[in-house]
Amino acid sequence: MRNLGWREFEQAVDGIAAQCRGGSFSGVFGIPRGGLVLAVTLSHRLELPLLESAQPGCLLVDDVYETGLTLEPYRNLQDCTAMVWVSKQEPQWWQAVEVVESSEWIVFPWESAAAAAADEQAYRASRA
Repeated sequence: MRNLGWREFEQAVDGIAAQCRGGSFSGVFGIPRGGLVLAVTLSHRLELPLLESAQPGCLLVDDVYETGLTLEPYRNLQDCTAMVWVSKQEPQWWQAVEVVESSEWIVFPWESAAAAAADEQAYRASRA
C-alpha cells in the first residue's frame, strides 16, 4: 500500500488549481466518495460553487483513475474538465496530477488504513 499524506494532498490541489486558473467552470463536482474532499477544497481555492451533481462546464474531480469505472459515465459531459489526483493509466480524455505505473493500492489521507485494506481486498476479489 502507498500512503499519501496531507502534504501531498495540498500539492495535488495546488497543481489542479494552477491548471484550472483562468478557466470558466460552472462549479466543481467530486465523484463520490474519493473526489469529495478534492471538490470541497478546490471549490474554496478556485472560488467556485460546489455542485451536487455534474453539469456541463464543470470541473469534475476524483482521487484515482484505476479502471475508469467511476469517471467513464461523465466522459461525454459537455465542456467538462476531468481531473484526478492519481492515474494508473496514461490520461486520455482526463488529466492527472500524477501518473503511476503500479498496481499498488493507494491510501488517501482521509481514509483509514483498515478500511482501505478492506476496500482493496474487495476490489481484487471482484476482479479474480
